[in-house]
Amino acid sequence: MRGIDFSSWHSLLATLIGLAVITLLGVGIRLLMMLTIQQRRERMNRQINERLRALIAAYKTLGGSFTGNLAVDPRHLRELRQREEPATESDVTVRVPLEDAKESDRPRRIRDAVEAALSDIILLGTEEQVRLAASAARELIAGNPVHTHELVVSLRNFIREALDLAPLPSDLVIPSQGPARPTRSGGAGKGERGKEDSTKAGGGKGGGMGLGSGMAMGGGIGYGLGTSDDAEDPLSSDHHP
Repeated sequence: MRGIDFSSWHSLLATLIGLAVITLLGVGIRLLMMLTIQQRRERMNRQINERLRALIAAYKTLGGSFTGNLAVDPRHLRELRQREEPATESDVTVRVPLEDAKESDRPRRIRDAVEAALSDIILLGTEEQVRLAASAARELIAGNPVHTHELVVSLRNFIREALDLAPLPSDLVIPSQGPARPTRSGGAGKGERGKEDSTKAGGGKGGGMGLGSGMAMGGGIGYGLGTSDDAEDPLSSDHHP
């Protein structure tokens, strides 16, 4: 209050305007800082959410199975086909049974899904997870079967910690986890069957309409012939009594 000059209206007005400008500048700087901090937090939250979403999807892919063969088969389809081709002309061609050919598609799809999950982990995982994923990728390149349980445990602990969940009890025994086995969906077959049914139904309706219109035309022609015969009968009776 000592800095405010009350000697005249001009000095008082200038003082008040100066205080208002300083206050507006302070409020503007504070709002700008708050907006910058809020945008940074939103960006970090989006990054964390995207990271967690990708790692959770990788966890489901790498650890979605508890039974059966939990190792990833690194063989490609061309390696399976080499079993059918003879090395020389004197060799006998080894034919793969039809059941084995059908079953070879599932390990291939599992391997492709595991490779995509390992790529996501190398991009978004922690240092430990990146090391484990890189080691698994090297094993796949070398053609060795790969087990993913250790990487699944690291992902599970990280995801639970990021979601602020309580750690699992130390006395809890969790079975070994392996890659999820993909299943075929029957949506395409159902769609094709639905199209066939609709085509058949449309054909039946078209046949019924064609038959009905043919009967109607036939009835009209018969009626026209009948009336012409009746019209000619009196004339024939007059000319030929």
